[in-house]
Amino acid sequence: MKKAAFLIQAFLGVTLITSAGNIIIEGNYQGKNIYVQNPFAGSGVGFCVQKVEVNGQVTTDEINSSAFEIDFNNYQFKIGDKITVKITHKDDCKPKVLNPEVLKPKSTFDVISMKLEGDGTLKWNTKNETGKLSFLIEQYRWNKWVKAGELEGKGVGDNNEYVFKIPTLHSGENQIRIKQVDYTSQPRISKPVKFVATIPEITYNPVKVTKDITFSAETLYEIYDQYGNVVKKGFGKAIDCSNLTKGVYYLNYDNKTAEFIKK
Repeated sequence: MKKAAFLIQAFLGVTLITSAGNIIIEGNYQGKNIYVQNPFAGSGVGFCVQKVEVNGQVTTDEINSSAFEIDFNNYQFKIGDKITVKITHKDDCKPKVLNPEVLKPKSTFDVISMKLEGDGTLKWNTKNETGKLSFLIEQYRWNKWVKAGELEGKGVGDNNEYVFKIPTLHSGENQIRIKQVDYTSQPRISKPVKFVATIPEITYNPVKVTKDITFSAETLYEIYDQYGNVVKKGFGKAIDCSNLTKGVYYLNYDNKTAEFIKK
């Protein structure tokens, strides 16, 4: 008896399962059809593919050709609907799915409104979502965008509402934006919203450090060495620097960047 060999590939919302005699593609409808390259059977008699099913229904597509299209227009799918395609083929050959990425979610959201409240609560509404992707919430500090959190998108709907609490606001002006990254690796980014916090400015102890760095209040922080490597990061009122070697370091805290010397 032949042992079935299974190959499972999962990437950004699409699962491709290959076993002896079957190819299964799982994803979400994005408005495009799938194309299949269909070789002759190993015996030389007939084509490789024997049957195609979409969500359990045998398709009426013409599959007896060297290439064919799986037409989703026959099923009245809506954007974002779950789709499972099963291609049954002969054991002595293997068809090739030319564009499985058409079932991957794509970032298409538009922001209707977005607001950052005084307690750090970010609220936004979107439309035109056509794929379930996570929203990355980013905060601008230390001259770069830093990830503040992540929230799963709904993927469908004309007016989706989201709420996220920014864990660490800093003193002065805060800027927050949302972002999605789909299979194209091209991020879709909102315009930032701004808010001036009333949080007191945070300070820390002298430039030359022997053991600890102590802040005037809890803050998000990062310490870099001279080569740009992050050696410490976290959130708190103090940093234990006893295990750092002597030398110059760079400290990101609150909304500031500073330099200190470990003695």
